[in-house]
Amino acid sequence: MSHQLGFIGAGNMAEAIVRATINSQILPASQIIACDVNQSRRDLFASLGVSVTQTTGEVVSQAKPYVLLAVKPQQLGDVAAELAKHITADHVIISIMAGITSAKLASAITSARAAAGLSDDLKVRIIRVMPNTPLMSGLGMAGISLGEHAKPGDETMAQQIFGAGDNKAVIIPESQMDALTAVSGSGPAYVFYLAEAMEKAANELGLKDHARQLVAQTILGSAHLLASSPDTPAELRRKVTSPGGTTEAAVRHMDGNKTIDVVVNAIKAAQKRSKELGA
Repeated sequence: MSHQLGFIGAGNMAEAIVRATINSQILPASQIIACDVNQSRRDLFASLGVSVTQTTGEVVSQAKPYVLLAVKPQQLGDVAAELAKHITADHVIISIMAGITSAKLASAITSARAAAGLSDDLKVRIIRVMPNTPLMSGLGMAGISLGEHAKPGDETMAQQIFGAGDNKAVIIPESQMDALTAVSGSGPAYVFYLAEAMEKAANELGLKDHARQLVAQTILGSAHLLASSPDTPAELRRKVTSPGGTTEAAVRHMDGNKTIDVVVNAIKAAQKRSKELGA
């Protein structure tokens, strides 16, 4: 039986992608196949109506044209070796492997094909995607880049999948992927870091019974306002900050400690590390 979309790796992110694909009626479950070494993950995907297997080769052989790589970057060598045996010019590889450039992935597959005595002149069509963890709650942000040999339209399925429901996706040059990784890929951690600090303060101020709800709803509401308002973040902040008021006291303290510079430099550090991982 053939399928339109195959998953190599069936972890939590792959699960979120599959659910979004099915729930948004991009593809029916019957058109999806997935593999994973973990039996419980295969059982979960099977419960969604997805075909499952233990072998990468079976996914690549049965899924055309899209094969989505949802494995850890450390597994690149093993995955490339299996892809090399079964990939064709008709396949489009969608990779969410963090830090692995399309050129690095293509090179690994080409090298594996040469080592297996296969033609090394296959032009591997790759779409690279950097999603973030809010995808698992249906509010993800993803960046999509086309590899050197991707054809016009190869990115369409990725756009549909990662933009399904309330998720969002943007097309960017791959040269900007490290920056996007630093901003939105790692971005949820920055928000959770702020939430951690706010919750700690709430507890210390005696609001232990309500700390989590107060912080979560405040961040949720603020994010919604930011997304729906034409105002800049600076203007929205100004509207909350009354002269001589409580918010001004907090903002002055953060400004005095150069908080904006700290955050900007932290994101630049994340971009630097992303480049190092992809080298």
